[in-house]
Amino acid sequence: MTTPVLMSWSGGKDSCLALWEIQRSADWRATALLTTVTRDYARISMHGVRCELLQRQAANLGLPLHTVSIPKGAGNADYEMEWGHALAYHRALGIERVAFGDLFLEDIRAYREKLLAKHGMTGLYPVWGRDTRQLIRDFIGLGFRTVVVCVDPAKLDPRFAGRIIDAQFLEELPAGVDPCGENGEFHSFVFDGPSFTAPVRFSLGEVVCRESFWFCDLLP
Repeated sequence: MTTPVLMSWSGGKDSCLALWEIQRSADWRATALLTTVTRDYARISMHGVRCELLQRQAANLGLPLHTVSIPKGAGNADYEMEWGHALAYHRALGIERVAFGDLFLEDIRAYREKLLAKHGMTGLYPVWGRDTRQLIRDFIGLGFRTVVVCVDPAKLDPRFAGRIIDAQFLEELPAGVDPCGENGEFHSFVFDGPSFTAPVRFSLGEVVCRESFWFCDLLP
């Protein structure tokens, strides 16, 4: 009998790989995707992807989508309050584990565990500790396709925004940049792969700078 688990979902490659590991497991079963969105813009917080594309992504993955809505400029108190409501809802349904795509940042993991503990829940980290160079190669090799939607110009040239992550992309990454962007160098949106019933269709929009980050708008 599989144990139900709620999937913390950014729409990007790391959470997608974590979900893939859960789907391949005989022990776990993903029940829903939980995504933080900024209500003022109707976009995924941090990644800047339109909610319409997020909804299509969830539909093509065959999983229910639960969005946590926060205002622009939200601080930790806002985030934790809204996440708390969502966690309480799923805990009442009998869910005790929440899965994340974190790879190696100990402080982020500790923060998540502290938040979950308030609701009698614990975290699950299916790709934790994996070598990020091999992990991104495995991701590509499995047939997943993802596009870079956000770049921190302090860590990576904005010209990488809007690029598909493939072998050429990895070759061009500067030394010191994590190939999975785990240090916040870039964020992505997965639009196709073995767990999708169909690709999420989009076209590339303009690349703009907002609040010191560069975003590539994806148009449904």
